[in-house]
Amino acid sequence: MKYGESSFDILYLVLVILWGVQILKNARNKTERLMGTSALVLGCGDAFHLVPRVLNYFVQADFTAALGIGKLVTSITMTLFYVLVYYIWLGYYHKPENKKMTCLVWVLAALRVIICLFPQNGWLTNEGGVLWGVLRNIPFVALGCLVIALYWQTRLETRRFRFVWLYVTLSFLFYLPVAVGASLVPMLGMLMLPKTICYLFLVWTFRAAVLEDEAR
Repeated sequence: MKYGESSFDILYLVLVILWGVQILKNARNKTERLMGTSALVLGCGDAFHLVPRVLNYFVQADFTAALGIGKLVTSITMTLFYVLVYYIWLGYYHKPENKKMTCLVWVLAALRVIICLFPQNGWLTNEGGVLWGVLRNIPFVALGCLVIALYWQTRLETRRFRFVWLYVTLSFLFYLPVAVGASLVPMLGMLMLPKTICYLFLVWTFRAAVLEDEAR
């Protein structure tokens, strides 16, 4: 278990970060730079949680606080990731910015971050409880649903991005049971594996879009 999970976590971090660097290296416009930045935000943010998780398997030390702080950092960077994915949608599809929608995106993101910062989340003890797990994920899910709706509306406009809405949808479906119930049913944590695979597909889509444009 520990070798399989640890190997997967390390492979995920290496791939996402390397792809992010590759995207930025080949980016030719603002939207493509946002794709690379979003990949790095995702990978570097997840590293704060996954690295202590891997070390916890092999090092005899108390990683409770490190794991909790890692979850806090990941919660914030994941929120920023979806804000960037919203701006990628605007740029990739050349949509005029709707100020009210942009405001809603930032309000939901800010609410998510603010709730995450409350001490009742119990990050240092890594025991936040179900209630705060639900509260901090309400604005996050709302943000995710907004992103899903936008990419669903434009799924047929380009071949490359036609499944982005599905990757995001599945990632949330796998994530929510873990975020809300893993403290009560630890086995739910296994759902993070398919959730992570969805993110790999999403970043791969960004990478393919940039490299495809570069090849033309």
